[in-house]
Amino acid sequence: MGLKTMSLLAGATIAATGGTALGFADDGVSIPNGLHLIVPSDVDYMTRRQATAKYRPASIDPKTGVYSKDKKSISLAQPVVLENGSVVFCTIRIEREMHPSLTAAQALEMNNLGAQLLTDPDAANFWANGSLS
Repeated sequence: MGLKTMSLLAGATIAATGGTALGFADDGVSIPNGLHLIVPSDVDYMTRRQATAKYRPASIDPKTGVYSKDKKSISLAQPVVLENGSVVFCTIRIEREMHPSLTAAQALEMNNLGAQLLTDPDAANFWANGSLS
């Protein structure tokens, strides 16, 4: 199967298993409405992984009385030194916008479906080679 016939699990439980804990720490870099983290165990500064989290709260339009959506995003960057000595940043960004009238359960369901978009076998060929089939 592929994207055109993709099937995700509603109400799924998502969990990471196995692996080794990868710790992050605040490095003091100032991010407006956010936080910058690094992996302190990455001893080479040029290839140290880093994450940035940002939050924009919902706000109310005083003219209409209607709330906007909040916006939360996290990005993870892994610098890689190429053979020619240049550094490129391989990056993944995860972003969610939700209206404040939705429930915590609805927000969690969006997270679970989003996680499946990254890990579901139906999306594997898209992530591997860009296949839209």
